[in-house]
Amino acid sequence: MKKLTLALAAFLTFMSVEAQQLRTPAPSTSQTIKQDFGLGNIELSYSRPSAKGRKVMGDLVPFDKVWRTGANNATTINFSDDVTIGGTTVKAGKYGLLSIPGAKEWTLIITKDLNVTSPSAYKQENDVVRVKAAAQNMPGKMETFTMQFASISNTACELHIMWENTAVALPISTDVDSKVMKQIDDVMNKDTRPYYAAASYYFDNGKDLGKAREWIDKAIAANPNAFWMTLLKARIHAKQGDKAGATAMCDKTIELATAAKNDDYIKMANELKASLK
Repeated sequence: MKKLTLALAAFLTFMSVEAQQLRTPAPSTSQTIKQDFGLGNIELSYSRPSAKGRKVMGDLVPFDKVWRTGANNATTINFSDDVTIGGTTVKAGKYGLLSIPGAKEWTLIITKDLNVTSPSAYKQENDVVRVKAAAQNMPGKMETFTMQFASISNTACELHIMWENTAVALPISTDVDSKVMKQIDDVMNKDTRPYYAAASYYFDNGKDLGKAREWIDKAIAANPNAFWMTLLKARIHAKQGDKAGATAMCDKTIELATAAKNDDYIKMANELKASLK
């Protein structure tokens, strides 16, 4: 009996060591995406099951039931700054991302609960926001469940959710302008002033061109060989309808960029100059 016990113990020890040494691929691989957005970022963590010959929508993923929007652990999304989803402000922080798929429409849910992996674990009172999203038919088949950020601008993006032949989009927006304007107001009251950055923002976002021109003049005065600054001044002149001023600044940019051997700015200045004729 003692010999049998020892033999069994040795066998179990062997099996334990074998199991520890064996590594196999996960059936549903995990993925974390970090997308720069606005003045911060969004980080999405989820697992990616594959169809493997199975019917997905309405079968593997049932219609009209809460889905973790992935596999394995709960799907989470982390916003470094406040965002707006479905007209609701979602404060910076980490949330769960759930969905209720339907044949024609999905309900996408941002929840305070970070651990929902089954319909029975879902509590609607933890919802932060719910958004309806039309189910779009994709011409090609997506074998592996995929989420990605697309249509990205300074203030808006979409989270695309795709599997099999179905895609849905979750629009996300953020307030950039008021934050940047506050920064400009704050830093312009200090000794070291970012005149060029402030002038660029005003020009790019359709704000007071007179103020942008004032700031770019101060930036150039502090750095007279900065060909990128003279090109911005040329663009400001052009946007104000001052073709003569814009042409003069294009010529100055070409002169400075030639001395600096920067072909890109020479090309951009020539293109702007040609557009003024």
